[in-house]
Amino acid sequence: MNDWHETEIRVRYAETDQMGIVHNSNYLVWFEVGRSEFCRARGFSYKEMEEKENALMVVAESYCRYKSPAYYEDVLTVRTKVEALRSRSLRFVYEIYRSSDETILAEGETLHLVTDKNKKVRSLPTNYKRKLLSDEVAEENAFPANQAPS
Repeated sequence: MNDWHETEIRVRYAETDQMGIVHNSNYLVWFEVGRSEFCRARGFSYKEMEEKENALMVVAESYCRYKSPAYYEDVLTVRTKVEALRSRSLRFVYEIYRSSDETILAEGETLHLVTDKNKKVRSLPTNYKRKLLSDEVAEENAFPANQAPS
């Protein structure tokens, strides 16, 4: 689970406050952008998984640690990877850094439960599990069976 996917974004004016500093809420939006692009890079989209398999990845937890501010017009890189994958949940981790000086601006994670459209928890379909995990990723890094992630 060491393979990071990188997505480049540019800070828009609407994402900043009066001083040109990015509002903290945007980092969670950028995590979602990174997560969506991570999935696309592995050959599928959220929409496809929802429509073809009735499987939704619902955000159950999110965490962000802010380390340094971003500013209007900064070019940022969102790094995303799967940290843990269980039968019914998965955890993504993120780093956001400014490309020009490689300053880490934020680090975080999101925990997702897999549900159907009726909000009933279900297993992640095997074909998407394979797509999320690269060949070198091993199951021993996942949470133990019958144990909630901490």
